[in-house]
Parts: sequence; C-alpha cells; structure tokens
Amino acid sequence: MDTELKVRINYLSSFGDLLESFFSDENQSENPKLTQAIEDAEKHNSWFSKKNIINALKYWIIKLRKDTLETWVSKYNLQNVNYKVAIIMAGNFPLAGLHDLICVIITGNKGIIKPSSDDKILINFFVEFLHEEFPETNEIIEIASEKLGDFDKVIATGSNNTFNYFEYYFRDKSSLLRKNRNSIAVLSGNESENELKLLSDDIFIYFGLGCRNISKIFVPTGYDISQLKNKFNNYNYIINHNKYSNNYNYQKTVKIMNNEVFTDCDYFLMSQSKEINPPISVIYYDYYDNLSQVCDLIKEKINQIQCIVTNLQIDNSIRFGEAQDPRLDQYADNSDTINFLLTSS
Repeated sequence: MDTELKVRINYLSSFGDLLESFFSDENQSENPKLTQAIEDAEKHNSWFSKKNIINALKYWIIKLRKDTLETWVSKYNLQNVNYKVAIIMAGNFPLAGLHDLICVIITGNKGIIKPSSDDKILINFFVEFLHEEFPETNEIIEIASEKLGDFDKVIATGSNNTFNYFEYYFRDKSSLLRKNRNSIAVLSGNESENELKLLSDDIFIYFGLGCRNISKIFVPTGYDISQLKNKFNNYNYIINHNKYSNNYNYQKTVKIMNNEVFTDCDYFLMSQSKEINPPISVIYYDYYDNLSQVCDLIKEKINQIQCIVTNLQIDNSIRFGEAQDPRLDQYADNSDTINFLLTSS
C-alpha cells in the first residue's frame, strides 16, 4: 500500500476513532462540538431523531476502521487520479451522502460537495473535523456555498423528478446519477421471532425513509399478515414522533375516505399492492403461490430495487437485519462508485 493511500485511510479512520471515543460513556462530555452537532441536526430536521442520528454515527464507527477500509480498497487498482468530483448529496437519513465523499477521498480525488439542506449539519461536522485535524484536506474537500463551479465528474442523488434534471444539466459531464429505489422482503412463512424482529429494523430504522428500508413484503398465500403488528412491536414508539404520526394519520384518513381495504397496525398501515413504493407509514404486501413469481417480478423491477431481504434462496439477497448495515462495497443502485471515480472521463 502506497504512502498516499495510507494517509487518506488515516483521515477517514481518525473520524471513526473520534466517534468510537465519543460513544464510550466517559468521553462524550469531552467532545462538545459533536454533542452540539447532534442536537443541532435534530432541531434542524425533525426526521433526524437523536436515536437515528446515533444509529448512523455508530454504523460509521465500524466502517471507518483502518482494517475495514484497507480490505475494501484492496480489491481495486488505485492508480493516481486527480479529478474534481462534484457530489450532490441526499438527505433522507443522517449522513446519507457520506459514503460518496469517502469514496472520493480514498481514491485521491477532490470533492466539491453540495450537502442536502436536510443533512448539512452532520456533513459539515465531518468536513470541519478533517479540516481542523488535517489542514491539508482543505485542498481536497470543499463545500460549495453557491452554484457548483468547475468539476470533471459528478455524483448526484435525488428523486425520480430531479433525476431528469440531473440528466439534462450534467449531460456533458462524466456522471453517476441516482434516483428513487425501494427494498423488498420475501417471507417463507417459517421465520423465527428473531428474524421478524430483525426485519422490523430493516423496515423502521430512519422511519423507513432510506432506499434500503424494506417497503414491500411478499408472503406465501394464506399467510396471516396481521400477525406482523405484534412481531414489530419494538417500534411502536415511533407513533409518538410528530411528523411520522401526521403521515400515519393522513394515510389512514385517505384510505378510509377512498374505501380502501387495509390493515391498521396502530403505528403503521399495511396495504396489498403490486407496487413497491408506498408512502411513509405504509407497508405494501402481496401474496405468492411459488417463489418463481417473486423472482420474475424482481427481474422486472430490478432497476427499482435496492436490496432484497429473505431467508430463501434468491439471487443477490441479504439476511434479515442487514438492510441498514451495508458493507462498504454494497453500493447505492448497485453501481460501483470507486470504479466510476477511477475511470477516465
């Protein structure tokens, strides 16, 4: 491993070390800046509950360890590249855009970032930490205050509507563009209590706002869908969150007014649907007679699906509880960000 790569890995692992130290009981009071950033992020965006912010930060403790970073990049030929890479970040959950930024840093490129207005506080904290601890990083990470300036490549994440804008606006640039995706679970009907508890994590962490949150469940014909209410009870507290509760009540009212058939689980709603992208607080489900039906639908909607959670033998699936704990090489939209950054424009 060359010296420059070791230096870049050290930048990132130092942030991981900061987080690990912070979450040891005796050290939280020693980092008032991080404490303030967590408080400010929650005040700024009420979807960022303190619990969800802490969950996101603890995820990065594990991923930013030196050995984890070294294993990740060992699969690539990190030849010398020096692109200016614009990053337009998502903000649907805390630090949603961080993975793109660490990809840019670790490949030796320069990042010109546009944090989402919803997640600017935590992203800014990360950048400010690097600038203060390693002043030379001022030359490789820049937060764009206004319109993006000169750049060679762009990574942009947004909604399906903004994707069309991105395609037009960046038509002359080397680009990695992302739009909405959803994740699905396929139940066999023989799941253990623990597997269903892990599935509830896959569904409800971040209030279901992430592309890796399970939004559609396939169950075998005859499965009693109402049993999931009690299986997921460890998340019944989310109904006390004002924004989530407003969404739940609104969706319930719409369904009642439209005479829709649905299952009210008191803190989420379940509706049978062929679609995979429900609104917040709603989980879609559908029945299957044989697994080939589900596999055919996955093939049909593959460009809309981020991940598949199951205990069945389905290609490219992951286990229950892994949806919100992706490896560093499990890329958004299944498009390898490192390869994109290493490829000539």
